[in-house]
Amino acid sequence: MSAARHGDVLIVEDDPDLLSLVAMILRDAGYDVAAAEDGLQALARIEERMPGVILLDMRMPVMNGWEFAREYRARFARAAPIVVVTAAEDARARAQEIGADAWLEKPFDLDDVVRTVARFLGPSEAATTT
Repeated sequence: MSAARHGDVLIVEDDPDLLSLVAMILRDAGYDVAAAEDGLQALARIEERMPGVILLDMRMPVMNGWEFAREYRARFARAAPIVVVTAAEDARARAQEIGADAWLEKPFDLDDVVRTVARFLGPSEAATTT
């Protein structure tokens, strides 16, 4: 497993349109982005490279967010922060259930996604050079 670089974000989301949109916004903001459509894919991506932050949908096929969070913490001692991204009625409660570091409620403002990532990773290199 490679070490995380400062701007690595892993997006775990089963909605391909939302995944593409969030990835595009974060790449445009200067972050390196990896994507997974479910928790099992996310664990495989993490084996390749530990991200700096994880944006995690909760309701996904194959391995949902609750299962992913349990397995992630069992496998990786030095874990990246998790931001729950959910349409559930009480996003804060979903985040607390898995001990997440933050949450974003769907629908969200795209600027909030960038601000949340920056809170954990700092501004991207692109943002600091412009």
